[in-house]
Amino acid sequence: MSDARTTLPDTDAVGMAELVRNGEVSARELVETSIARIEEENPRLNAVIATRFEEALAEVDAGLPDGPLTGVPVLIKDLSMQVGGLPNTNGSRLFADNVAERDAELVARYKRAGMVVLGMTNSPEFGLSPSTEPLLHGPSRNPRNVDRSTGGSSGGSAAAVASGMVPVAHASDGGGSIRIPAAMNGLVGLKPSRGRVTPYPRPSTLSGPASVHHVVATSVRDSALMLDISSVRVPGTVIGVPEPGVSFAASAATAPRPLRIGLITSLGEGNVATQADILGVVEATAKLCESLGHTVVPVAAPYDAAALAAEAAPLMGVSFAVSVEERLTALGREIADDDLEPFSRILFEHYAALPATTLAAALAASQRVGWEVGALFTKYDVLLTPTLALSPPELGLLDTTNPEVMYTTAGKYAGWTAVFNATGMPAISLPLGTDELGLPVGVQFAADLGQEALLLSLAGQLEAAQPWQRLA
Repeated sequence: MSDARTTLPDTDAVGMAELVRNGEVSARELVETSIARIEEENPRLNAVIATRFEEALAEVDAGLPDGPLTGVPVLIKDLSMQVGGLPNTNGSRLFADNVAERDAELVARYKRAGMVVLGMTNSPEFGLSPSTEPLLHGPSRNPRNVDRSTGGSSGGSAAAVASGMVPVAHASDGGGSIRIPAAMNGLVGLKPSRGRVTPYPRPSTLSGPASVHHVVATSVRDSALMLDISSVRVPGTVIGVPEPGVSFAASAATAPRPLRIGLITSLGEGNVATQADILGVVEATAKLCESLGHTVVPVAAPYDAAALAAEAAPLMGVSFAVSVEERLTALGREIADDDLEPFSRILFEHYAALPATTLAAALAASQRVGWEVGALFTKYDVLLTPTLALSPPELGLLDTTNPEVMYTTAGKYAGWTAVFNATGMPAISLPLGTDELGLPVGVQFAADLGQEALLLSLAGQLEAAQPWQRLA
C-alpha cells in the first residue's frame, strides 16, 4: 500500500476511491490521514467547527457501503444541512445548542455512496455574509493568505478543501455562496439548477427558492460525480428540472461540441466595477475558449444587478426570518439582545415585518429577469463572466457588528453571482488565473435551466487544457 499521508493532499475524491478500490490505500488510512490533516490545519484556518472522528472510524471498521466514493472523507456545511448528533447552528448564537437528530437526505446519500462524514464546517450567521466570520465560531481564514477572507457562505468548506483536509465538501449557494468561496480559494464551485439537489427534509426549494446545495471541489470530475450522487429526485418534490441524457460524470469526461459563448464583462453604471486584473483573467479565458474551437461574442448584461439584488432580496430574507421565528417559538421566548449579530438583527426585523405582497413581487422580479437572461440562451449556449468583481477582502472588512459597512460593502461580492440564484439557472466558477496579489481568480460560466451537463462538459475541457494546481 502507498502512504496515504502523501496521497490525500494531491488526489481528488474520484482518485481516492480508485486507490481504495484497487487496494493501494485502505479506507481507514484515508480517513485517519484526513483527521490528521484537520487537526494540523484547523487551528490555523478555523474551517471545521464540529467533528465526529471516533464515529467515522467506527463506521469504517464496521464496513462501508460499496459505492462510487467508498472511503472518501467529506465535511458538511453547518447551514441548513443536518448530520445526526452534530451541532446544527447555522453560524448563529440563537442555535448554538441545537443538535441534529438525524441525517438530512443529502448527507444520507453521501454515506450510501461510501463517503465518511468527519464533521461540520464554518458558515457566517444564516449565510448572510460573503465572508465567513461568525461571532459564534470566529473567522475562517484563506489558506493562501490567512489575513484574507475565505469567502462565504461556504467559506469553511472551501478552506477545508483548499488546504487538503478533505477532497470535497458540502456547500450551499443562495447568492453566490458556492461560487464566491470557490473563486477565493482556487476551487471548482458549481451551483446547480433550482430543484436539482434535494433539501429534504427541509422544504427550502419552495420557502427559499434562491438557495441550492452542492459541493466545492478540486476537480470537475468530483463535482460531476457528486451531482450524480445527490440529484436523484425525491418522490413528491414539486419543483423539477430536466434530467440529463447521460450521467454528469460522463458529460464532464466528454468535450462539448463547438459552442457559442456570450462574454459579459460589465454590470453597467450603478454597479461595482470589476478589477482590471480579474477582467484580464476573464479575457484570457475567452481566448482559451476560442483556441478550443468555440465562438466568443461580447454581449451586454440584460439586467441591472444592483436593482435585481434589491428586488429579489426577500427570496432569502423572508426564509431567514421564518427560521428565526420558528426557533424562538421552539424555545418559548422572545428574541434576546445577543441572539443575533447586529447585521442579522436588522435584517430579521426588516423581513419579519414585510407584507406577503413583497415576496410575491420578488418572485415576479425573478421570473422577469429569468426571461431576460433566458433570451440570451436563444443565441448563446453559455455565458462567460467574472465570478467576483474584487479580490478576497481582508478579514474584518465585512464586519457584521457594523451594519452600515455591511450594507455598503457586502453586495459588491455577489454582483456577478446572485442573478443566477434569482433565475434558478446553473453556474460554475473555475479557478483559471490569479490576481495581482497572487490570489485565485474564478471565472464563471452559466447556462439555461437544467444544463449542468453542458457546463460540466465545457469545464472538463478547460481543466484539461489549462490544469489548475491544488494548494495543498
